[in-house]
Order: sequence, then structure tokens, then C-alpha cells
Amino acid sequence: MTLSGKRVLVTGAGGFIGSHLAEEAVRQGANVRALLHYNAMRDRGNLSGIAPEIDREIDYVFGDIIDPEYVQAITADIDVIFHLAALIAIPYSYLAPRNYVKVNVEGTLNVLEAARRHGVQRVVHTSTSEVYGSAQYVPIDEAHPLQGQSPYSASKIGADKIAESYYRSFEVPVVTVRPFNTYGPRQSARAFIPTVIMQALEPERSVIKLGSTTPVRDLTFVTDTANGFLTAAVTPGIEGGTFNLGVGSGQTVGEVADMILEIVGSKAVIETDEQRIRPSKSEVERLISDNRLFQAQSGWAPKVGLREGLERTIDHFRSHHDRRDVDRYVV
Repeated sequence: MTLSGKRVLVTGAGGFIGSHLAEEAVRQGANVRALLHYNAMRDRGNLSGIAPEIDREIDYVFGDIIDPEYVQAITADIDVIFHLAALIAIPYSYLAPRNYVKVNVEGTLNVLEAARRHGVQRVVHTSTSEVYGSAQYVPIDEAHPLQGQSPYSASKIGADKIAESYYRSFEVPVVTVRPFNTYGPRQSARAFIPTVIMQALEPERSVIKLGSTTPVRDLTFVTDTANGFLTAAVTPGIEGGTFNLGVGSGQTVGEVADMILEIVGSKAVIETDEQRIRPSKSEVERLISDNRLFQAQSGWAPKVGLREGLERTIDHFRSHHDRRDVDRYVV
């Protein structure tokens, strides 16, 4: 199977990973329909400002995955669905847990039901390493127990299980990919790497505000994650499977922050900002992936090392630096 000539729907295409995925799908010859959350300004999110030769190949549609009739309508002629649309900010899930269930669980149900009715050839469903909670062992393989340590992670566990049920009950050809911590150009300021970078790029800044520096994260550059999704769409015989997308090693948040400061040349020091600290029982202390299953079945492997990825991310934020976001904690 190849994406060339396939009719592809990317939900959440205006997001961080979704925008990179939509671009690369176009480059691979797919006919891409990008679902963006409806807004009166027709804002395309992270797809705004992409290369004109890519932009003109994308069919932009505006709507909401919680509307089942709309989802049915936009999937009627689709071969492959990449389902990334979701509420993802963990801090906001403490404030609006019901919204997370509606969007992440019910929205996924709508996508899967549309895929079932229209005979879609492959659905690539997006999970998250957060469903594992704090690691009971590392590296974390796909058999690790699932733990709902935040309303966000609980909603994603629910979505994963709905996807599993549609494969087992209706033979919907769904593959679940479970990215660990993806970073890179276009990432939201709510994530810790852009938070550190944007503060470090302020030449007179002496203090970098950050949450907990001790959690360990498995950090994958966004192009590697996007290629993992694309690989999951075209690899035969993996329907019904769940696969980790990670590099297989981890660094503490503090270590990554220090590397950013060293690359930028900043002499600032890290200071803990209490409002950025998760509730103690909700913090996930260690996330390190075991990615061998997906590598063995598909041949996918991450290619971009951490330092190279951070340098590319810093270069992006140097040219897309908005001072308004530097000191604001983004929930």
C-alpha cells in the first residue's frame, strides 16, 4: 500500500503534529483533506503560511468531530483517515474534564463509525504515552498497564479502547499509534521546550520559569513522529495493533532545559514556577518508550537526534518569536 493517489483525511490538521503530517502526505502524492476546527476567521492554525505548492494541494474543510453527521459527510470518499483531532492540554483537562470526554472519546467514536459505514481502508488513531501514567517499568512497552492520571489521559484511554472495540467488533482496519513526547517547529507555547526556548531567546533574561525539572521524557522530533503515522498507514497486516512511537531513551526536563540554554548561549538560571506544577498524584515521572515492536513490524525508526532536533526547533522560534507569550503561562 502507498499513499500516492489515496484520498486522505487528516483530522486536527491545524495542530502541531497534524500540520507536519498533512504536508508530508501531500509530498507523498496523497490527495489530502484537512479538517480544521470551525472558526469564523477560517484560521488554518499551523497550516497557515506553509509553502504555496503544498497549500494549493490541500482541501480545507472546517467543522467539528463531535458532530457525527458532519464527520460522516467529509469521510464519504476517503481511503485513509489520520485521526489527530483532540483536546490535548493536560492542565486544561483539570478545568474542563467533561469537554475532554466529549471531544476525545465521542469524537473518536464519530470518526470510527464514519470509517465503518464508508469502508475506509485504514484509520490511524492517535494515542499518547500519557495513557501509561508513571512507569511501573522502563522502557515502557505496549503491554504496560494503562493509568488515568489526568482527565486527559483517561479520555485518551477511553478513545483507545473505542478504537480497539471497532476493530474487534466490526473489523474496522484501525491502527493505534502512541507517540511519546514530540517536539519541534510549531509546537504550542504550553509545552516545556517552546517555553524554555522563548524565554532563553530574550537576551537580557536572567531567570527561566519552568515547572518540575525532574520528570524524564522520551523526546521525538516531529518529522519522525509524522513519518511514524505515515508508516502506520501503509504497512500491511498491522490492523488492530497499538504501537509506541518514541526514541527509546529519556532525559529529565532539567537536562533538556540546560541543553537549550547551552545551544542558545544563555546564562539564565532555571526557577520553579509553582503554577506550572501538576498535582502530585497526576504528574508522570518517567516516560521512556520501548519502540521495538513497531520497528520490527514496519521498519520505522527515528532519525533526528535530540541536539539536532533542538537546534532546528530553536532556529524556528528565532524567526517566529512572539514576545507576548514569553512570560505568560499557557494552560
